[in-house]
Amino acid sequence: MSQRKPLIAANWKMYKTPAEATAFVQAFAPLVKGHTRDEIVLCPSFLSVANVVAAVQGTNLHVGGQNMLWQEEGAFTGETSAAMLHAAGCTHVILGHSERRQFFGETDETVNQKLHTALKHKLVPIVCVGELLAEREGGKTEEVLLRQTVKALANLTPEVSRAIVIAYEPVWAIGTGKTATAEMAAEAHLIIRSQVARSLGHEVANAMRILYGGSVKPDNASSLLNQPEIDGALVGGASLDPQSFAKIVNYTQS
Repeated sequence: MSQRKPLIAANWKMYKTPAEATAFVQAFAPLVKGHTRDEIVLCPSFLSVANVVAAVQGTNLHVGGQNMLWQEEGAFTGETSAAMLHAAGCTHVILGHSERRQFFGETDETVNQKLHTALKHKLVPIVCVGELLAEREGGKTEEVLLRQTVKALANLTPEVSRAIVIAYEPVWAIGTGKTATAEMAAEAHLIIRSQVARSLGHEVANAMRILYGGSVKPDNASSLLNQPEIDGALVGGASLDPQSFAKIVNYTQS
């Protein structure tokens, strides 16, 4: 049995007003009260962070940002810094989500810059990697995962890397209803973990949590999360409903 504490994170993307976010926490928190097996993180839009931080006080829930810039501060209209997230009460931050790469020009290099800054500000970075459908069908899954992992972890030392979480999100499974089989996901996680070992050493690799993301739902959560290589989930659509997300968090352990 792995000693890695599973992490289950809700990525709300561009959904929920501040009032809706507060209502979610009020409905969700009682459904997972006393749950200690998994670390639970809610990642609302920036406008709702303050509301969610206030709502989770006294619960077992953590709050994360969906993105941040690598710069400390400056003339970067529309951006949010690591210091701002930390000061607002966030403990985690998602970096390099495929939607950020696809729509907003994020690259492996900018993900690495953000990772360095997140660690500096004591945020737990959830670094997303994953292949497109064409890349999987072209037999390039391993090549893509190795490249993204190598570049994300560039110029880091084992000592500062212990907080890092990686999320494997096959892009073809995000919001499509398609899900990698538990075996496919576990195989991808092994590829990622082997590269972490080469980059940062076996001790860090063995301790690093690697999550699965990509159409995780209540009916497939147990089969995915019982894979020994899968250390939790980054959940999109199914995290928007408190009952649905609670069912995922409370998955049955085999």
